[in-house]
Amino acid sequence: MAIVEAICTSSKKGIVKRSVEQAIFATDFGIVDDAHAGKWHRQVSLLAGESIDMVKQKLPTLKDGAFAENIITRGLDLSKISVGDSLRIGSEIVLEITQIGKKCHNDGCAIKKATGDCIMPREGLFAKVIKGGAAKAGDPISLMQ
Repeated sequence: MAIVEAICTSSKKGIVKRSVEQAIFATDFGIVDDAHAGKWHRQVSLLAGESIDMVKQKLPTLKDGAFAENIITRGLDLSKISVGDSLRIGSEIVLEITQIGKKCHNDGCAIKKATGDCIMPREGLFAKVIKGGAAKAGDPISLMQ
């Protein structure tokens, strides 16, 4: 079973997100109290924990939220997910994938500078909240069929 390994938020854009115990996902808005929430197509970001593990081989001090990701997954192959697909978190939350990857900062992020690579431009998924609810680390996450 795939799970949400961590949920991370920040109060401002451009800073590292921090892991939170629980988050409230608001329909067509994003995660309450997260700087990236709003009425746009990148309300929530996701990265696979397995991909983050690979970066940690070069940068072992990397903390959850370092890529500005909201959700870290474990056991879900994000590379098989396409724009338009929907994910369910727990029994309530539904996310619709709106974008895969994003342009990295002009001069590269701190992770790219430290390791020579950044996974978010290739592997980060972005989504809109279709149906809200509460979520926490350990909740199941799945691709809806």
